[in-house]
Amino acid sequence: MSTNEIAGTANVIGSKKRLPPEVSILGVLIGIAIVFEILGWIFVGDSFLANKQRLSIIILQVSVIGIIAVGVTQVIITAGVDLSSGSVVGLAAMVAASLAQTSANPRAVYPALTDMSPIWAILAGLGVGLLAGMVNGSLIARTKIPPFIATLGMMVSARGLAKWYTLGQPVALLDDSFTWFGKSFNILGFPLPLPVIVFLLVAVIFHIALTYTRYGKFTYAIGANPQAARVSGINIGSHLVKVYAIAGLLSGLAGVMTAARAASGQPGMGVAYELDAIAAAVIGGTSLSGGVGRITGTVIGTIILGVLTSGFTFLKVGAYYQEIIKGMIIVAAVIIDQHRQNKRKKA
Repeated sequence: MSTNEIAGTANVIGSKKRLPPEVSILGVLIGIAIVFEILGWIFVGDSFLANKQRLSIIILQVSVIGIIAVGVTQVIITAGVDLSSGSVVGLAAMVAASLAQTSANPRAVYPALTDMSPIWAILAGLGVGLLAGMVNGSLIARTKIPPFIATLGMMVSARGLAKWYTLGQPVALLDDSFTWFGKSFNILGFPLPLPVIVFLLVAVIFHIALTYTRYGKFTYAIGANPQAARVSGINIGSHLVKVYAIAGLLSGLAGVMTAARAASGQPGMGVAYELDAIAAAVIGGTSLSGGVGRITGTVIGTIILGVLTSGFTFLKVGAYYQEIIKGMIIVAAVIIDQHRQNKRKKA
């Protein structure tokens, strides 16, 4: 092979290496959408992609999971896991809803605190999530117990607190100024729910934070090699508390948005949301081994989950089969991640 051919080959390889990892994930998303479009015309006689209402429902469904997944991604990058996010959503929704009730409700949780500004309900929901995240991070950093155990304990406790808070009763008759945060706005003829806008803002903020700030560098360093991170002067314990606190805060935000969308608070809100959030992160290229992951990939992974759910419903696939297929996809994503990690180690 001539020198020019070698140089050309090197340039091709270099150009391939410069492609962001999200390109392949985006290709998977496009492929899935095309498959559903074809199957739609074959079995349903209708278009899957040309329906504005269906697309609006897809992005609305994934927005809350996406907010949680942004926080979960950061946790997984540190080689941790957060199993408590779904339960924190339920608890935050209950607390926020209880402070957003109107005086017309004869069974208000706090009769003296009705008709308040929605800012207090929002701050309360965020505070619940932040506190839960700080407890998770502190347990992991100070007691050195595995993240799986610490967040599993919080998952059970938070769900129990959500049920105890009103003895299992839903919180209803919320003020319109609070439920406004779950409404949709018509932008260029396309209905765009406010939770979607919040999700995109959260994704942009933490993409910048992970890519361009010391917070991001420390997060990746801890996940890639905690011993090297410690030697380089990073306070691992303190940083882990920050990461889990942010994940909890975002779960609290998701709880507030969920309560606003449903115009009520229910103890069962957020069940299994943590699994969907982890799945979105892993499908989006975040490695369970730590040190690898990007928010942009998580956003695409979240949309993939939404497209799959909507596509199966569009094709009238039973809910049980949907769960089975979703589980197989999650396992496949983990297998691909392990294969990728093994290749990287060999290299």
